[in-house]
Amino acid sequence: MVPVLLLLGVFIYFNNTNLLTPEPGGEPVLLAHRGIAQRFDATGLANDTCTASRILPPTHGYLENTIDSIGASIEAGADIVELDVHPTTDGEFAVFHDWALDCRTDGHGVTREQSMAYLRTLDIGYGYTADGGATFPFRGKGIGLMPSLDEVLETFPDRRFLINVKSNDPTEGEMLAAVLNGLTPDRRQALMVYGGDRPVAALSALAPDLKTMSRASLKSCLLRYVAYGWTGSVPRSCRSMLIFVPVNIAPWLWGWPNRFLDRMRSAGSEVFVVGPYHGGDFSTGIDSAEDIARLPRGYSGGVLTNEIEFAATRLKSRE
Repeated sequence: MVPVLLLLGVFIYFNNTNLLTPEPGGEPVLLAHRGIAQRFDATGLANDTCTASRILPPTHGYLENTIDSIGASIEAGADIVELDVHPTTDGEFAVFHDWALDCRTDGHGVTREQSMAYLRTLDIGYGYTADGGATFPFRGKGIGLMPSLDEVLETFPDRRFLINVKSNDPTEGEMLAAVLNGLTPDRRQALMVYGGDRPVAALSALAPDLKTMSRASLKSCLLRYVAYGWTGSVPRSCRSMLIFVPVNIAPWLWGWPNRFLDRMRSAGSEVFVVGPYHGGDFSTGIDSAEDIARLPRGYSGGVLTNEIEFAATRLKSRE
């Protein structure tokens, strides 16, 4: 029995060690979460917190999820830009983060219950303040800046995007699938989608060539990989998908980093390291020097960041 266990241990070690795996080379793929955005105090943050009312003193003039922000993110070094979408009553998708309009804009009500024509009239910089409402530095400067998804894709026809579905309504996944299936195969291959379990499942069924991710699909993938990834086999639930890996969990994955990345790439999946996971959502990124220091030397997978200018400067120049 002991020799069998010893041989099994030797197999597991050599099948997952990176000592015998050459570094793949190349630079990390940088994913800019919401593009270049106004940063905010995250202390005591809840799902319904109005982050525009607690921004830090502005150091730039960009507002998230706008054409200018996306363009600046690309110029800063983003390979992919993440954006948030909501269906509108006139058949489009608005690119805007919040479920409701009241926090950031001079409008009111649920975003998806409005027309794109109406949303274009709003001032999306109306609610931003860094001093408790004494001043509003972006008020009047964001009128007409909420774009549609069509506008973003037409403005940046050769760029990659990660589209975030903000609801858990399967109908929204069906609507988005119809839009994306109307694109050319090459254009569609430059897009990925993540969000609620139900809309992502509905979209995946109608657009199976798209890389997608939901909380349920990610959990299924990682739990199965932890269970038997030591064999070198990639679970079916990990194939052809987007995979977020929290930086504090990554070292526990079999073959991390190089063999894990190779296995997922061979399975048609794309991996992005995100910020530490402590039971919340995936909005934390690799945003500080401490976070970057946790990445393996020579890491060439994906990295999600809320600080694209900082991350690109540090990661694109690492030896």
